[in-house]
Amino acid sequence: MTDITYRVEGDHLIPNLVLDDEADDNSEEMIGRYGMMRESFLREYRHGTYTVMLLMGKLKSHLREVDRQAEEEVECLLRQMMEKRGVDEKLKAVDQMAWVQKVNALRAMAEEVVLREIVYQ
Repeated sequence: MTDITYRVEGDHLIPNLVLDDEADDNSEEMIGRYGMMRESFLREYRHGTYTVMLLMGKLKSHLREVDRQAEEEVECLLRQMMEKRGVDEKLKAVDQMAWVQKVNALRAMAEEVVLREIVYQ
């Protein structure tokens, strides 16, 4: 049996309840941009799923996992696209601005794929 503690507010005893997910927030692991985008998507377009995950204490861990998975996938896709298109250290040494432009364009394409396949799914 679980011991429940109470606090006094006025003439009432209020139970000190904490969701499991809130207890995990002490882990200092922040949710990144993809996790925040996923949360906004769930809240706006999948409200039922959002509410169930929140009430079951699984929302924060889900958002952290989506963020981790999205970050890894962006980096993997970016490496593959850079290799395929010859965007390497040689180009960087010869024409740094061209290298930056190409890497930024490839990163945008990789992020578009990840948003569609992971974050907004």
